[in-house]
Amino acid sequence: MRFMIIVKASAASEAGKMPSTELLEAMGKYNEELVNAGVMLAGEGLHPSSKGVRIRYHGKERTVIDGPFAETKELVAGFWLIQVKSREEAIEWLKRAPMEDGDEVEIRQVFEAEDFGAEFTPELREQEDRLRERLAADPA
Repeated sequence: MRFMIIVKASAASEAGKMPSTELLEAMGKYNEELVNAGVMLAGEGLHPSSKGVRIRYHGKERTVIDGPFAETKELVAGFWLIQVKSREEAIEWLKRAPMEDGDEVEIRQVFEAEDFGAEFTPELREQEDRLRERLAADPA
């Protein structure tokens, strides 16, 4: 099972405050544990929303909205993508994450092909498989 761990933004992350050397070292050690256990698929921190944009869709109209965005509690500061056997295992890994006081993460399961049922036809599955193969061969 794959899970996305969404690291919620804080006033500090939205202000562009970089983590301390100590926190970076602890995070590096934690990420290394995830990789060594074969759990981590990806993980990155994100720039503050002041450097971001949102695109709102209404019919054929597209509206681009520049950041920053007001609701810090709804913003994302970073993420991990992990693969574990269960939701409980994901929770146990994240309980060990070196986060600061007041930080919050959200754990969300990633859909797998079988979750989509009959609507995900064999042709769509083949297309998905081809795209994943291309990504694995050349992720950049």
